[in-house]
Amino acid sequence: MFLEPGFKSQRSGWIEVICGSMFSGKTEELIRRLKRARIANQKVEIFKPSKDTRYDDREVVSHDENTLLSNPISFSHEILLLKPETEVVGIDEAQFFDMDLTIHCQTLALKGIRVIAAGLDMDFKGLPFGPMPELLAVSEYITKVHAICPHCGNLATHSYRLGYEKETILLGEKDKYEPRCRTCFSMGNILTFR
Repeated sequence: MFLEPGFKSQRSGWIEVICGSMFSGKTEELIRRLKRARIANQKVEIFKPSKDTRYDDREVVSHDENTLLSNPISFSHEILLLKPETEVVGIDEAQFFDMDLTIHCQTLALKGIRVIAAGLDMDFKGLPFGPMPELLAVSEYITKVHAICPHCGNLATHSYRLGYEKETILLGEKDKYEPRCRTCFSMGNILTFR
């Protein structure tokens, strides 16, 4: 490969996004990929939003109760403060971060780091959620995972809120949300948001 004088070759980084509805296995897939990277002796750091304390303050926890210790942070720029030897960065609940998350993920990828972000692609209204649309647009790899709609058995792509709260961010589990297919989600919203 020909390089201009003064430039040196470095390992290329990239961005992977795992997205889907609640209960679709996003965090489970993130944990699986990060564990594989550790088995390959790669230096891994994991971040999660400090506001997500549903299961644990410090650990990333899947609904199947698999866990990895993480660094809870409040703002996406804190991801840049990782250890210099880091090769792989995992980010859970990416939709909860500020809109600068995409810029910081691109910065890490340009430094040769593999970035794996998991998050909801849509909010409870079925609209693109936080920085996820931009992150999906600039990523090299996208994995969309699906849950199963408990009403009809089809693939669930939406997170249906069971209550009447209107705020976009409302932490909860099966007590507040259920996965639904497009049709069952739309039927429920016609009744809820009339």
